[in-house]
Amino acid sequence: MRDQLDVVPDAILAGRAADGDTAAFETLARRYGPHLRASARRLTGSYADADDVVQEVLVQAWQQLDTLREPAAVKAWLLRLTGSRSIDLLRRRRNHATLTGPEDDRPADTVSPGAGPETAVMAGAGIRSLKAALSTLPEEQRRCWILKEINGQSYEEIARTLNISPASVRGRLARARITLVREMEDWR
Repeated sequence: MRDQLDVVPDAILAGRAADGDTAAFETLARRYGPHLRASARRLTGSYADADDVVQEVLVQAWQQLDTLREPAAVKAWLLRLTGSRSIDLLRRRRNHATLTGPEDDRPADTVSPGAGPETAVMAGAGIRSLKAALSTLPEEQRRCWILKEINGQSYEEIARTLNISPASVRGRLARARITLVREMEDWR
């Protein structure tokens, strides 16, 4: 049954899960869990915190799935919940650690296994440069940039997540992009 559910569209799985089908919900959790964890890790800067956030998000999603108005948008909804929970965790802890530096030296993003050594080195250098550039941004700008560029959220979704206006989101993103272009200039 598990293999059969892996090919079922999100809208059907979300509808079945909202009706109490645990297998359908488990399929959604398997399908999007890695995305949620990566998003939470980028926002919190910690693998352990990311795991906690994802667990909270999945519990919340299970309890509130019946309130989802557009079942086909379950991935965006889960990412929005992840962003909100990650920000809540940071607010609770008042943790001002960088949002991009993991607890250890493992890379946050990887290059495809088939890439040649030159491609892997260049991609790794680009990722390190981006992480360094992101670490220079003020926390508010970094959060907006990650939610927009990594999570693909709209200005309105980011505004709701951070409890700010869409105009503030646009301004923070514009300043973040200017800073990142300047910081990444040497890498180009």
